[in-house]
Amino acid sequence: MNKIVEKEHFSEKVVKLVVEAPLIARARKAGHFVIVRVGEKGERIPLTIAEADTQAGTITLVVQAVGKSSAKLCALNPGDYITDVVGPLGKATHIEHFGTVVCCGGGVGCAPLLPIVEAMKAAGNRVITVLAARTKELIILEEQMRKYSDEVIVMTDDGSYGHKGLVTQGVEEVIKREKVDLCVTIGPAVMMKFVSLLTEKYHIPTVASLNTIMVDGTGMCGACRITVGGKTRFVCIDGPEFDAHQVDFDEMLMRLSSYKDVE
Repeated sequence: MNKIVEKEHFSEKVVKLVVEAPLIARARKAGHFVIVRVGEKGERIPLTIAEADTQAGTITLVVQAVGKSSAKLCALNPGDYITDVVGPLGKATHIEHFGTVVCCGGGVGCAPLLPIVEAMKAAGNRVITVLAARTKELIILEEQMRKYSDEVIVMTDDGSYGHKGLVTQGVEEVIKREKVDLCVTIGPAVMMKFVSLLTEKYHIPTVASLNTIMVDGTGMCGACRITVGGKTRFVCIDGPEFDAHQVDFDEMLMRLSSYKDVE
């Protein structure tokens, strides 16, 4: 069992949890995720590791209450225990010196984007981060992003903060003014789809971190399967990051909607 040592509400339904997990904290790299379970009969939930503190032996998870299981996790407080935290899982982000990297995140997708922004900057890249959400209250981790980014652009649907518009408008603004060598996108599947369509038009290599339905996290159940370049891949072991221009986002969106009526 893993003890929660800190909790912070980013918004009504988005919570940051700092959890004791020393072995995971030491082994984790940008792009890795964990699977957590609350209660012996609880559902398994995949969550990307937003931050890790090797000295304190903790990892940071950002959780959005969507269904019953995520709401139960968000309801926990410091001193409570998470029944299981398994990881690090998945393949780490490929980090190298690309040149100028645009990292764009939507909503809670900004949490898994943070360690990638940090790692890309440490590798000597010029990092431009585009954060997007429906309203100002849903923009998260802006201060931390600014610490590791050369520039941060904030987009809100309603114009309550930053620039009014969609994440694609912020990304295209950068593309039109300077050469972009790589784009990394994390967020809702429909957001990643349209970022991918935009960057494909400009011939910019793009990586998407996918958030499919996942159960066991070891490639056994097949729940997270997607089609990439016409071939079946499993997000839990082959990903979570893939060439965005090869991902069948329409199929992914259809599979993600399978349990909407019971969430």
